[in-house]
Amino acid sequence: MPISSWPTTKRPREKLLNHGAKSLSDAELLAIFIHTGIKGKTAVDLAYALLNHFGGIRNIFDADEKQICNSPGIGKAKYAILQASLEISRRYLEEQLINTNVISNAEAAHIYLTARLRGYKREIFACLFLNNQNQVIHYEELFYGTINNIAIHPREIVKIALQYNASSIIFAHNHPTGTPIPSPQDKYLTTTLTKILRPLDIKVLDHIIIGSNSYISLIDKDNKSKDS
Repeated sequence: MPISSWPTTKRPREKLLNHGAKSLSDAELLAIFIHTGIKGKTAVDLAYALLNHFGGIRNIFDADEKQICNSPGIGKAKYAILQASLEISRRYLEEQLINTNVISNAEAAHIYLTARLRGYKREIFACLFLNNQNQVIHYEELFYGTINNIAIHPREIVKIALQYNASSIIFAHNHPTGTPIPSPQDKYLTTTLTKILRPLDIKVLDHIIIGSNSYISLIDKDNKSKDS
């Protein structure tokens, strides 16, 4: 039975309009993006099939085009819509950081960095550059590596920090293997960069390592990992 034949209270779009997005299940939310079904299957059926196949929303968004388009009823157009919705959410998080005091809203920085870096299949080293009021003025992914190795060039970090007149920096990189446990090299890098930037009056506020399901702060004195 097509969704148009369902009672109004059961249709995902009408349910969202009447009761808010939070009232919808994962499958119902995905169905709104999928929009149309195929013969014998509604958009909600296709959404359930995606969730069952990939094991959850995050895995769906982390999947590549070929993986998604191999699913029945999901072609390039629907893949593009899903990717666009993901990018919109990232930009929403980015806007939340602009003109926000990162020190008082550290969780927002962690959430944003997780959204940016978690899906990569190789290591990426990125920086959040902040002004003297601890407000974000620039985000940039600077160095790209293999699945478990990356080369960092401090000179490039210094150059961009001076370009944006940054007063402080938050470093971040991902661990594609899933665990955010810092290596001795991660700790050494943080210490080295802190020493290099100190004479320039640029403070290192944090170094966040993003894992598959959690992140860890190298600056956090308790060094406790948190779910993401």
